[in-house]
Amino acid sequence: MTTPAQIRQTTVADKARLLKRTAMASVATASVLIVVKFVAWLMTGSVSILASLVDSLMDSMASLINLLAVRWSLQPADAEHRFGHGKAEPLAGLVQAAFISGSAVFLVLHAIDRLRHPGPLEAVGIGIGIMVFSIVMTLGLLFVQRRTIRATASTAIRADALHYASDLLTNIGIIVALALAGQGWQRVDPIIAIGIAVYIFASALRIGYEALQQLMDRELPMDIQQKILNAARSQPAVLGVHDLRTRQSGQTRFVQLHLELDADLPLAQAHAIADQVDAAIKALLPDAEIIIHQDPVEVRHS
Repeated sequence: MTTPAQIRQTTVADKARLLKRTAMASVATASVLIVVKFVAWLMTGSVSILASLVDSLMDSMASLINLLAVRWSLQPADAEHRFGHGKAEPLAGLVQAAFISGSAVFLVLHAIDRLRHPGPLEAVGIGIGIMVFSIVMTLGLLFVQRRTIRATASTAIRADALHYASDLLTNIGIIVALALAGQGWQRVDPIIAIGIAVYIFASALRIGYEALQQLMDRELPMDIQQKILNAARSQPAVLGVHDLRTRQSGQTRFVQLHLELDADLPLAQAHAIADQVDAAIKALLPDAEIIIHQDPVEVRHS
């Protein structure tokens, strides 16, 4: 018979493999996109393609940081990190936000310079073809990332996916810019590049906010908290539950609560009830670390 501990170990191992594969796929995708966009920029001279190239450079750096952070966050707890290394993930998200913000500022400055000194674009058709190729690759990576996020709720992968999702709109905007520039609308190219930069900066703010919330031990969502309370109260001997505290660090969720039990219960029986509550919560959150405190309550027995 499979024990809850074995189920938990299997789940954690599956998540670890999924996270590592997704992080490596992200690095590989970013590397390929850098090469093709660099070629497209050299051939066209488009500032919006340069914007996308810089964005992909930031993607590659962020993806590499993600890969290292995911590997580090999956390391088991040790003597100096008794709660594990899970916060490496939101730290990676925070670093990503800084990189993304920097790239947005660079793009705005370059686009303003191009507005002041407009120039003709070349090989527009090839540029459009390369951007279509970028869209196809990005869609494939996003499909993989979305599956991983559903399975792991990884902050680092979510931050990475948010950035690649913005790339889709970016690439579509670049195709429009190239098509219009080919018809003589030269200033559309830098204007769209500025719009891309603003969108990238907004994405950076969202990523940074989410990472900070996890670093500051924000509570788990209310629906999960309610399920935890319902699981604890479902045990017949539990008279009440209070002081529920939750947080998440990487792939591990931490749950602390107080159980109200009959003060006349023997210690062994009270401990057994707490174990039942622990098992009920782990059925909901297999990766959770749970601490249960037992409070005696005076009960009038008829």
